[in-house]
Amino acid sequence: MIGKVVVLGGGTAGWMTAALLSKVLGAQVAIELVESDDIGIIGVGEATIPPIQVVNSVLGIDEAEFLRETKATIKLAIRFENWGDVGQSYYHTFGTAGRNTAFASFHHFWNRARKLGFGGSYWDYDLNFLSAEAGKFASTRGNDPVWDMPYAYHFDSALYGQFLRRHSEARGVVRTEGKVADVVRSGETGDVAALVLTDGRQVSGDLFVDCSGSRGVLIQQHLATGFEDWGHWLPCDRAMAVPSERFEHTLPFTRAIAHGAGWQWRIPLQHRNGNGLVYASRHYSDDEAAAILLGNLDSPALADPRIIAFRTGCARRQWNHNVVAVGLSSGFLEPLESTSIYLIQSAITRLIHLFPHAGITPDLVDEYNRQSRIEMELIRDFIILHYHANARTDSAFWAELRTMAVPERLARKIALFRANGTLVQDQYDIFMEPSWVQVLMGQGIVPEDHHPLADGPSEAELAAQLAQLAQLKARPLDQLPSHDAYLQRLVAGAR
Repeated sequence: MIGKVVVLGGGTAGWMTAALLSKVLGAQVAIELVESDDIGIIGVGEATIPPIQVVNSVLGIDEAEFLRETKATIKLAIRFENWGDVGQSYYHTFGTAGRNTAFASFHHFWNRARKLGFGGSYWDYDLNFLSAEAGKFASTRGNDPVWDMPYAYHFDSALYGQFLRRHSEARGVVRTEGKVADVVRSGETGDVAALVLTDGRQVSGDLFVDCSGSRGVLIQQHLATGFEDWGHWLPCDRAMAVPSERFEHTLPFTRAIAHGAGWQWRIPLQHRNGNGLVYASRHYSDDEAAAILLGNLDSPALADPRIIAFRTGCARRQWNHNVVAVGLSSGFLEPLESTSIYLIQSAITRLIHLFPHAGITPDLVDEYNRQSRIEMELIRDFIILHYHANARTDSAFWAELRTMAVPERLARKIALFRANGTLVQDQYDIFMEPSWVQVLMGQGIVPEDHHPLADGPSEAELAAQLAQLAQLKARPLDQLPSHDAYLQRLVAGAR
């Protein structure tokens, strides 16, 4: 019987784990979180994807309070600059372009129009794109699906961790201050029985969640689970982060700007901008990276750059013995598609679904690891796509990535889409068809053919349908407030 869960580590991973477990299972299990104020957190994961709203909803968090307490802004999309080629840009939005039919998605109809010489940009039919470009936002949930505008948030992850801590402790989560000096393991099973803190105290439990970051105190240092390195596909191994002054106008999207051997992020918050450079140390020295980052800021820096070294890949088992790795202890995928916080959420959700009520069994652990592995690989492949499908000729970095062999599943997906626009949704892939279409086409992979249903309308009928749809998609723009006006009204109403 699992009667007590011990979470090692705070930050977003630890406190999201404690918050969700206490909300869903708090009546059945006791939860204790062990962390030390002397151990810093990475704290640069400032962008999210729409499933974060599910976490906040489950926890009963009021959106206005959340926006105020975490200095959050709205995120409608990521703008990718210089990725397909220098000077080119495209958006990966959370929306869906056009209107799909039962058997053929909108991009097939648009692609036929493109080959006939009309139809404009694919993104002209996406309300998220139109609103992002206009700097406007208001929730459209409950309206016509054509006007649905899914969104996520940019927020200060350190403030979010503190916010979740308050919610968790209010629900009975016990926080213990201390550093782990050793671990007591069962001589019979090898399971972790207790954490030994530096002052000699012991924190015992039945199930342990390792949220200790890239150190992997339990999953790696004590259980020696092993790590699978994906650096041969994703060679960036360092990040440099620096905050800068906020803009007068806060645009509702993230910027991802590719450079010669990496990429730069710009994330707008209410009180500042988050900036950073992800780069390959084989191509850039730290001094070169700092010069590129600071030389390309859009507003004055508020601090010195901070360097974060990382390895791309994952623990060979996310669940080993009675330890579940969540957050950076489970692995790392660079934040190109803002999946870091989502993977925390997904891991906890999976643990709740597969929670070992009567005790841990091998089949349960294997299923958890199977699902975790597939999900990580699919996100990995989606990120590889951005690097691999490029036409840049300005550096060896991009040439190497363009010519490298990619995972077989990704190679099949690219080939199928290039041939006729077909996409097959993989189980546990968090990126749906609209996301793949936008990134594939944004990176220069446009289908050579289309579905036969797109040949149904005559050329004149297709032109009229697309023109009407573009007008329909743009119709809400005049009524939408600016992003800043929306934030000011909502946050002020929560005071």
